Order: sequence, then structure tokens, then C-alpha cells
Amino acid sequence: MQVDDIRAFVPSKNYQQSQAFYKAFGFELTSVSDTLCLCESGECGFFLQDFYQPQLANNLMLQLSVLDIDEVYSQLRRLNDFNVKYSDITQKPWGKEFSLWGPAGELWQIIEFI
Repeated sequence: MQVDDIRAFVPSKNYQQSQAFYKAFGFELTSVSDTLCLCESGECGFFLQDFYQPQLANNLMLQLSVLDIDEVYSQLRRLNDFNVKYSDITQKPWGKEFSLWGPAGELWQIIEFI
């Protein structure tokens, strides 16, 4: 088997608000349909869907590996208009990380590997 890509489908509680958040956070959004868009940064991406099921959203965890976590954290701190929360950056044996809970409760582990 040769895998070319894997894409997660991320739920949204409020589709327009989630689209605005991910765009402001730095993703490029491409509409796929009225209820689905592709959020990309470079060659990485995920699908944002106009679908919400609390049990799925509250148990979904994704990892976003970045090259400069301090820059990403600063960018996130400037986004005051969105219903998101995030932790402080912590040092781990493998690098630095922080957690981000997106607009629907989806959990992102933002990480900068050593």
C-alpha cells in the first residue's frame, strides 16, 4: 500500500463561525459543497463540515505540527472574536506543545518537534 494523503473531517457547531476562525488562524479555505470545505496550509489539510454531534466533537483530537510554535501561539492570542480556548505552551521531551479547543470543542495538539 502506498498512501498519498489522509484527511480528517472536523465537525462544526456553527459552520460560518468555524470557517471564519480557521481562515483567521491561517488556513486557506476551498468550498467543496454547501456543507463542506477544505482547510489547507501548504500540503496539509482537513475537511471542515457543517455537521455537529457533541460526542464526536468533544472526543476528537488532532495534532498540528508547526515549525515555530511561538509564532502560532502569538497569532492565536490575537484572535479575540472566536469562542476558543487554549493552554499555555509547555516543554516536553519531544518539543514544545499547547492545546487548542476549537469552536466546536475539537481538540488540537499544537506541537513543535525538536
